[in-house]
Amino acid sequence: MRIGIIGAGYIGGTLTRKLAGLGHDVRVANSRAPETLAELAADTGATAVWAADAATDAELVIVSIPQKNVPALAPGIVAKAVDGAPVVETNNYYPRQRDGRIEAIEDGTPESVWVAEQIGSPVFKVFNGIFWKHLLERGTPAGTQGRIALPVAGDGPGKQTVLDLVDALGFDPVDAGSLAESWRQQPGTPVYGKDFDADGVRAALAEASPERPAEFRA
Repeated sequence: MRIGIIGAGYIGGTLTRKLAGLGHDVRVANSRAPETLAELAADTGATAVWAADAATDAELVIVSIPQKNVPALAPGIVAKAVDGAPVVETNNYYPRQRDGRIEAIEDGTPESVWVAEQIGSPVFKVFNGIFWKHLLERGTPAGTQGRIALPVAGDGPGKQTVLDLVDALGFDPVDAGSLAESWRQQPGTPVYGKDFDADGVRAALAEASPERPAEFRA
């Protein structure tokens, strides 16, 4: 696939490496000039571009940036993708550690619903709760006992594409329901930061509470 990745931090950079390694045509951008990603591009074969161009003609788009920076993305930044291309977002809201107060999220809007509203596109939430080194190093073939599973929340026909991508990266995809239910995998929930298998992920999602833990409130 042609994949556009907006954000080249720990998760965005890791996905660039993994997806390029699988043979996808990856374009990656950060908040600065493409030249600042020259090393990543050289290491992976991905193409470094300006953020405004990352989604152009992409068949899948990944947004992986600090939550506080989402409103600063250019209007329509994912609109240049192929019609119907799924948009994945990996973000987390850390009000005390990084992002400051985002009123709508504090009032109960799920983090990924807020992102979708900001960028004007439906999104799928995945890769937000796995440690980047585990994403890079711990993928295993399908059927491996104890294979790490990742929840995927979101709506629409692009979901199967996202589920298949998770599997191709070496993890069991677990359908975590609609985007409105994506709070079940936010920071502080039972599944967040854990390397559960598929059964463990399903159990953790079921145990989640919509009440945001104090340490993840502004």
